[in-house]
Amino acid sequence: MFTIWAGFGQNYTAQRERMVRTQLKSRDIHNAATLRAMAEIPRHKFVPASVRPNAYVDGALPIGEGQTISQPYIVAFMTQELKLKPRHRVLEIGTGSGYQAAVLSAIVDSVFTIEIVKKLGDAAKLRLQELGYHNVVVKIGDGYHGWQTKAPFDAIIVTAGVDTIPQPLLDQLAEGGRMIIPARHSGSILQLVLVVKKNGKIVTKNRMPVRFVPFTRDKNE
Repeated sequence: MFTIWAGFGQNYTAQRERMVRTQLKSRDIHNAATLRAMAEIPRHKFVPASVRPNAYVDGALPIGEGQTISQPYIVAFMTQELKLKPRHRVLEIGTGSGYQAAVLSAIVDSVFTIEIVKKLGDAAKLRLQELGYHNVVVKIGDGYHGWQTKAPFDAIIVTAGVDTIPQPLLDQLAEGGRMIIPARHSGSILQLVLVVKKNGKIVTKNRMPVRFVPFTRDKNE
């Protein structure tokens, strides 16, 4: 249960500034591009009206269809881990409401994002278009397979928990590319895993324990 922050009213700019200062900078989010994107993107426009007053609270929020939008710190941490450059092309698996894609779009050249839940994907596509994020392309489908026709990608971000890292995503990661993905570590524990492709080899590093909704597959495949 989240408590509405008293005293802020509808001043979302002030809420974003406080979010960046108290939730991100204070917890070692230091990448300038990541901080700038988090300060600019209107998170409240990516959540249902019923939870909008809590849009900048340090926690995940429901977005419908059994899915959630990750807490701001996790969004920023995953973004920072990718070490993004303006020229980069990024693949996101799990569009959700489109917030993470919007954050990425403020940093890189292009974002390709896949959502398996059609209702969420269609809504995110419309939302991103209306808000002017024209370098984001949304696809409805099973993200396990990645997006072969758009590969290779300089970075890949996965926003749902997997038991094992999908091989197609490893294959579609460019040389020198980085992937951040919540993967099963032991039992029910998920770890954010950083994947780097070096000289064709895969190097992984556990970054932190996390909670994410499970990775959803197309049952017809």
